[in-house]
Amino acid sequence: MNPRLRWKTRAFAAIVILSNAFGNLSLTWGLRHGAEELTASPVSFLRAIIGPWVSLGICLLIAWMISRMFLLSWADLSYVLPVTAFGYVLNALFGRLFLGEQITPARWSGTLLIMAGVILVGLGNPHSEGHTGESS
Repeated sequence: MNPRLRWKTRAFAAIVILSNAFGNLSLTWGLRHGAEELTASPVSFLRAIIGPWVSLGICLLIAWMISRMFLLSWADLSYVLPVTAFGYVLNALFGRLFLGEQITPARWSGTLLIMAGVILVGLGNPHSEGHTGESS
């Protein structure tokens, strides 16, 4: 595999993982610490959206989607989804560290299984045979 493409794939995977985890953290923080609780009213959602933490979370999640689209344009889906699942691990850690969430042993066990899967898939090639990953 082309070293430049391998580096680009790893860089975009990191961007996807971090923008998702920090986006979810910001969104959750803003919704839990906002001025008012969300209701079914569209006005309630609009007020939440203009809050700084929710706005940051939305922007980061837009960056997540765009970077994920780029990554999927050259790397295999069967590589991208498991590798970027490391974001779930970060979400659990962020929930515990920053939001004070209590995580049961069963959830930690599931998180460790996700990490094991990420490591196994990450050791492999992000492109199947015959797939160059280069766009024309």
